[in-house]
Amino acid sequence: MSDIIQLLPDAVANQIAAGEVVQRPASAVKELVENAIDAGADKIQLIIKDAGKSLIQVIDNGCGMSLTDARMCFERHATSKIRKADDLFAIRTMGFRGEAMASIAAIAQVELKTRRHEDELGSCITIEGSEVISQEPCAANTGTSISVKNLFYNTPARRNFLKSNPVEMRHIIDEFQRVALANPQIFFTLHHDSQEVYHLPGTTLKQRIVHLFGNNYNQRLVPVEEETTIIKLRGFVGKPEFARKTRGEQFFFVNNRFIRDSYLNHAVTTAFEELLPDDCFPFYVLFIDIDPSKIDINVHPTKTEIKYQDEKAIYAIIRSAVKRSLGRYNITPSLDFDQENSIEHLITPKPFEEIIAPTISFNPDFNPFANKEEKPRQEHPFLRDSGGYKKDPIPQNWDTLYEISKKETLFQHEIHEEKTIAIDEQDVSKPSERQLFQIHNRFILSPIKSGFMLISQQAAHERILYERFLLQLQNHSGVSQQSLFPQSVTLNGSDFELLRELLPDIRALGFDIREFGKNTVVVEGIPAELNNVGEHELLEHLLEGFKNNLAILKLDKRDNLARSLARNGAIKTGTKLSVEEMNQLIDQLFACQSPNQALNGKPVISTFTMNELMERFEK
Repeated sequence: MSDIIQLLPDAVANQIAAGEVVQRPASAVKELVENAIDAGADKIQLIIKDAGKSLIQVIDNGCGMSLTDARMCFERHATSKIRKADDLFAIRTMGFRGEAMASIAAIAQVELKTRRHEDELGSCITIEGSEVISQEPCAANTGTSISVKNLFYNTPARRNFLKSNPVEMRHIIDEFQRVALANPQIFFTLHHDSQEVYHLPGTTLKQRIVHLFGNNYNQRLVPVEEETTIIKLRGFVGKPEFARKTRGEQFFFVNNRFIRDSYLNHAVTTAFEELLPDDCFPFYVLFIDIDPSKIDINVHPTKTEIKYQDEKAIYAIIRSAVKRSLGRYNITPSLDFDQENSIEHLITPKPFEEIIAPTISFNPDFNPFANKEEKPRQEHPFLRDSGGYKKDPIPQNWDTLYEISKKETLFQHEIHEEKTIAIDEQDVSKPSERQLFQIHNRFILSPIKSGFMLISQQAAHERILYERFLLQLQNHSGVSQQSLFPQSVTLNGSDFELLRELLPDIRALGFDIREFGKNTVVVEGIPAELNNVGEHELLEHLLEGFKNNLAILKLDKRDNLARSLARNGAIKTGTKLSVEEMNQLIDQLFACQSPNQALNGKPVISTFTMNELMERFEK
């Protein structure tokens, strides 16, 4: 019998490796940009077409490569970052395995142009599916320009699994943001389909955060800084009142490498104890500088997981440092820690001899009782004087007081009679016969024939709006309430791409939105049911709720959108309702398909029978 074990061809092995290294266009973006950083570039341009499916181009002004290095970089396990096994425990670069370029070249059409500072001519190499098509000298700028075209062109199954362009672009923006945060001193630009998405000049970390996420973040940041023998911690956390419903804006960097670590994330979350609700997550951008010999980053293909020698000590340091920074913020909430002009500069110095001490003037002969007898005597009705009562004159129209007292107090308004509605075999009274009570502005109490029922007003309104929005999405029948003054809303890059993806469905709900420049939209109308909510707040909360539902519940897009908008537009706990509003809410609730099921799966209505009440009071 012949031998059956044989070595795989390099092209096949590279395609297998590409399945781990390059999962989507964002993976290729991450690898290429990190290579540019390792090359010492201080200016990096990222150009994307068709969400990376047609083109990913990275242009840098780094050290460049020779003709031999340019050819070798596409070989498997070829790298300039390490030389021996011991170097794995002293890694300071982003890449070190030598797999990324070989993997990308195996599943795409790649063109590389590069030139070193000392060379007159550069090198141009074209590769398709691991096969070198051409290699020749060319005129090129100093640094490297690499173009990745038609990603997964020779693996159609992988290409078919890619999501829509807005979804893939959001992943690219996420990777771009992480690299840009880790290197605020580098100039970055991002263009998508000939439109500039980001223009980030080299600056400080705080300004980089503001450029990436918006100007409103300038007042949300609290600095964190701690230096110990184990780690050096620096960065910013968000103020508690600006916490969001999703985990998206949480960044940990170890030696400038983005990582995901639930254990360290728990350290930050614990520092916010009693400052945040259970369903809110704080913003943070934290950098940990640690000796590379005390960590192992070679544990995951994407290098986003790290093993530590002293994990518990790092946890304690992060928790205490964040907690101390929040304590300082609570004392001086308006202090800008990066302000160049300190408070002392606002005080004009004066010579000591010119300073005059404040004085107090008073009258030592003042007697508050001296003129007591001279004061006019104050007259009061029915004041006893000379053995009798002195009365004020009788006011005019005194008889109207009796007319007011004879009026009957109306506890509820008359409403047109409607048919009796049944819920759980308990008859609910007609609107004109209901006696409704609101308890703590949270629950509505309504007597029924066999007892009474309690309705959660917020959960009830969420159910009403949810079913209404679902119907509008199906029929494209949303009614818009036009704004008197249209509002412009600026979003971060990721949220803007998400909004573009959802725009057809959002318009079906009644939103009147149009794009207005880079990462900005103009809201000219909102759904008529939500006219009491601000445009910016409504849009931001809508996107946050959508992302949160997507991460936890894995809902259908339209169901997710209706659920998110219903939760943000519903009346909140603590809102006082009139009798008419309570009647209307109950009528609309019982007209729903599932009136007793809240959006979180819990009941909306709790019924208490007379038998249950009697049992409580019987001895």
